[in-house]
Amino acid sequence: MNALIQHFAFEFRTGIRNKNLLMLNYLFPLGFYLMMGFIMPEINPLFRDTIIPSMVAFAVLAATLLGLPDPLVSAREAGIFRSYKINGIPALAILVIPALTTLLHLVIVAALMVFSAPLLFDAPVAQHWGAFALVFLAFAVASVGIGVLIGVIAPSTRLTVLFSQALFLPSMLLGGMMMPLDMLPEAAGKVARLLPATQAMNAFNGLAMGGTAVFPAWGSVAALFASGLAAFALALFLFQWDSHNAARRRPALLAALAWIPYLATLFL
Repeated sequence: MNALIQHFAFEFRTGIRNKNLLMLNYLFPLGFYLMMGFIMPEINPLFRDTIIPSMVAFAVLAATLLGLPDPLVSAREAGIFRSYKINGIPALAILVIPALTTLLHLVIVAALMVFSAPLLFDAPVAQHWGAFALVFLAFAVASVGIGVLIGVIAPSTRLTVLFSQALFLPSMLLGGMMMPLDMLPEAAGKVARLLPATQAMNAFNGLAMGGTAVFPAWGSVAALFASGLAAFALALFLFQWDSHNAARRRPALLAALAWIPYLATLFL
């Protein structure tokens, strides 16, 4: 237990001291939040109503999709995981500790946004804080699971960027952060429901902010939790200690199974 606590403390300090992680965990989401808060309400007054959930969702995406996978791939390529294995550190700890530290960073950033948005931008606060915390946790679990899964299946840091951007950019465009979900065309709306950000914004609107959910909000919460747990289990199943291991690897396409809960929301 003492070793796990030390590992957790080391990873948490790394998220602050490492320039790349500091940028993605704090500076990038907070800077984007301030920029959008001052500019977007002048362009689209409706954006003021969703500043808090949309910018919290953006912070989650930035930290998990852009910040979490790369250190896992870099450590595997550098042979660090081999030394962990020699010293008896289990694969579960290697994946859980970065996930938990990222979650802690997200809680700090989300708290800064929640408390400052009403003062800076006159943004409405959540009507149901318990539901807000639950949706935030569900979205964080789903995104952390996907981030860890990308870090496990990506064979190089270059492909890590490709995989991450393949989810990050559509989430920004279709996830309900920049425009309401009910304004999307029908076909785009169905594709958007395959994105964790869409499910999170739908649940934020329907359960926490007093808005209207486009599809069942509790189904979104269940899908987020189910997908996050499935993604983490798949990451553990597909985990490799060494990039140069000659042993036959399990097929990375199994990672697509993490999207089954989102597919289910299209049919249920």
